[in-house]
Amino acid sequence: MSKSLKRVRAVLDAAAIDTEVIETPLARTAADAAQAIGCEIDQIAKSIIFLGQDSGRAVLFITAGGNRVDPDKAAAVAGEPLGKADAALIRKQTGFAIGGVSPVGHVSPIRAFFDPRLSEFDVIWAAAGTPHHVFRANPADILKISDAEQTDFTS
Repeated sequence: MSKSLKRVRAVLDAAAIDTEVIETPLARTAADAAQAIGCEIDQIAKSIIFLGQDSGRAVLFITAGGNRVDPDKAAAVAGEPLGKADAALIRKQTGFAIGGVSPVGHVSPIRAFFDPRLSEFDVIWAAAGTPHHVFRANPADILKISDAEQTDFTS
C-alpha cells in the first residue's frame, strides 16, 4: 500500500468513517472514476488545487465531477488571487500526485472549499491518494474531515 493511500486510510479510520477503499483500473478523471464505479459524474468529489498568489500556498477546491471551478469565484472565496499549481507544488504541499489528490490526508494543513452540489447526494466518491483508488463517504463526513468551507465557487 502506497504512503499516500495509507495517509488517507488513517484519516478515514481516525474519523470512524466505515468505508472501503476500492481499486479501479483508472480514476485520474471524474469521468474515469464514475464509469469505473457506476455512479453519476457529480458523485465524484474532484480535488482541484490552485496556488494562492499572495500566500504561496496550495488551496483545495472539492467539487462535483461535472462542475468546473470558476477562477473569479474561487479567488473571491479564497481571498487572494489564484494561479495554476504545478505538479511539484502539489506533491510538496499535499503529498499527492496529480490525478490522485484526496480531499483528506494532506501532509500539510490546507485551506479547503466544498462544492454544495456534492451535498445533494447520500454518497460521494473521492480519490484515496492514488489515480487508481477511491473511497465512498457521506458528503457531510468529507466536509467535516477535510475542514472545508461549503460555498459556491463553480460556473
